[in-house]
Amino acid sequence: MSITRHIKFIIIALIASCFAGCATNPVTGDSDFVLMSEDSEIAIGRKNHPAIIKEYGLYDDPALQKYVQDVGTQLANKSHRQNLIYRFSVLDSDQVNAFALPGGYIYITRGLMAYLNSEAELAAVLGHELGHVTARHGVRQQTAATLRGLLGAVIASQTNSSAAMDVTNILSSALVKGYGREHELEADKLGAEYLSRTGYAPKAMIDVIRVLKNQESLEKELAKKENREPQIYHGVFSTHPDNDKRLQEVVKHAEVFKKNGSASRKLNRPEFLHKLDGLVFGDSEKQGIRRGRNFYHKQLDFALRFPQDWRIDNRPSALIAQTPTGDGFIQVISTDLNRKHSPRAFIQTRLKIDDFSNGRNITPDGLQGYTLTSNMQTPYGERKTRVAAVFHKDKVFVFFAAAKSNNQLSRYDDLFLDTINSLHLLTPREHKLAEPLRLKIIPTPKDKTITELARHSKISNYPEQQLRLLNDIYPSGDPKDRNIKIVE
Repeated sequence: MSITRHIKFIIIALIASCFAGCATNPVTGDSDFVLMSEDSEIAIGRKNHPAIIKEYGLYDDPALQKYVQDVGTQLANKSHRQNLIYRFSVLDSDQVNAFALPGGYIYITRGLMAYLNSEAELAAVLGHELGHVTARHGVRQQTAATLRGLLGAVIASQTNSSAAMDVTNILSSALVKGYGREHELEADKLGAEYLSRTGYAPKAMIDVIRVLKNQESLEKELAKKENREPQIYHGVFSTHPDNDKRLQEVVKHAEVFKKNGSASRKLNRPEFLHKLDGLVFGDSEKQGIRRGRNFYHKQLDFALRFPQDWRIDNRPSALIAQTPTGDGFIQVISTDLNRKHSPRAFIQTRLKIDDFSNGRNITPDGLQGYTLTSNMQTPYGERKTRVAAVFHKDKVFVFFAAAKSNNQLSRYDDLFLDTINSLHLLTPREHKLAEPLRLKIIPTPKDKTITELARHSKISNYPEQQLRLLNDIYPSGDPKDRNIKIVE
């Protein structure tokens, strides 16, 4: 059999196997080719849910969690898969994000909730993610990826040709891009339908997209000023603008599902804002608090000072600061100290660093520490790296710092050492600084504009732009006769 005939045979076999793997789409009633049963789909969600909670943490507000669950359950009770039990969770993350796992696990971050302005907008986000679950998008995407992988492997193995693999990769890329766009639009359509069936205004879908697109505009502007890549949100509604014609059509179509023929469409803005009063904004106490170039952590009882104008990224697993030009970084992690030995011994045994130079003891704020330089793998490749370990009670703070080129290490090394040596226990004054900022809902001041409110805001970076985004008046204008969000 020739190679061409063999590949054709395999493709035909894959297509024929569809009839063994077809399942009825719960939304359309059509047949879908999927390689996963509903039991397996649910098992994926059940298995990965604990990992999501471990990574982000649940936001510690039972009343808010119940509120989000109640709103989501209303939508789920009008969905195409009412047989599933849905879990709607607020994650303790300042990221602007929402996503769903197969099987009914749906998440929204407190970071995204802060920028929403009505219960209808919250329902729009949850409804969109619910649409991904009810239409089995995760399962269908997994099936498509599996088949593309199998086909690519078959073609590459039969032809032993990089050109053949390139063709497969191009095909895969095209499929993914087109496939994702259609899935997002279908999720919008379903979300709008569920909104309408439960009495919410379907146009809240478009309102949410406007909020997220405004955030994207600001992020691109800031990234350009700070000479970095923009961290653009790729989740809910990111694939289309609020004036997308097809989106306008699906939202308009959702009006046919009006609850009991009622013309009223609830937004529930005052109720929603009341629930947001006191919501943590930005870093949480558990994660540690960034204030300008300083970092404070109440639970671990320490503070750090980074170089001026460096960008600080507070991740669940590490604290990372980068130069304005991205050619140098310092990373800090905290881990348990398990043996009674010296910081030097810790570096050698736990970090497995034996080949080093310039080793010496350090004592930031009287704490026991050791620092050295060693060749290590970094985001820039193998580079000479500044390493330090500082003991504090039963914890050890580990620092890694490197520059894009080894020649630059000497340029930044004094800054690296200044940061390491700035580590200290919290002072009484700093305990207050280690507490998070929170949203406060107030009536619109009659004698103050947003610009004036921003001058007294505790938001450290771009307060006016942030207040405008929070109150959906970006990039200009002032709220009129309604409650607004400020940050204290």
